[in-house]
Amino acid sequence: MYSEKVMDHFQNPRNVGEIENPSGVGTVGNAKCGDIMRIYLDIDEEKVIRDVKFKTFGCGAAVATSSMATELVKGKTIHEALQVTNKAVMEALDGLPPVKVHCSLLAEEAIHAALWDYAEKHGIKIEGLEKPKSDIHEGEEEEEEEY
Repeated sequence: MYSEKVMDHFQNPRNVGEIENPSGVGTVGNAKCGDIMRIYLDIDEEKVIRDVKFKTFGCGAAVATSSMATELVKGKTIHEALQVTNKAVMEALDGLPPVKVHCSLLAEEAIHAALWDYAEKHGIKIEGLEKPKSDIHEGEEEEEEEY
């Protein structure tokens, strides 16, 4: 069901924890499944992500996508980090089951939320960054799930 990479990032997550005095923090959730993801960024003067940590409350796929997302943005500029999509996270993990795709959306939104927080704290605008949703289902029509 899960790829070896998903299992590895779930069992041995990278970059777990908090950053003291972070440059930006993003917290997003999914009310439907109860997952909550928080990403902390440490961004230097050149706008490069020096360090990134995460804390996730959720299923194995949520932990794995958080872990992979931190790996994908570490060492990148804020503009490169903005390009990390849920699709990139899924591809880096060699895929996710369809019912777990929302976990990769959480990872993308958490990165964007942390970048938004950074921009707000520094009074800057990051081109292409929109105000993130705190719940990834905000604004969606209520969908009936079929089993």
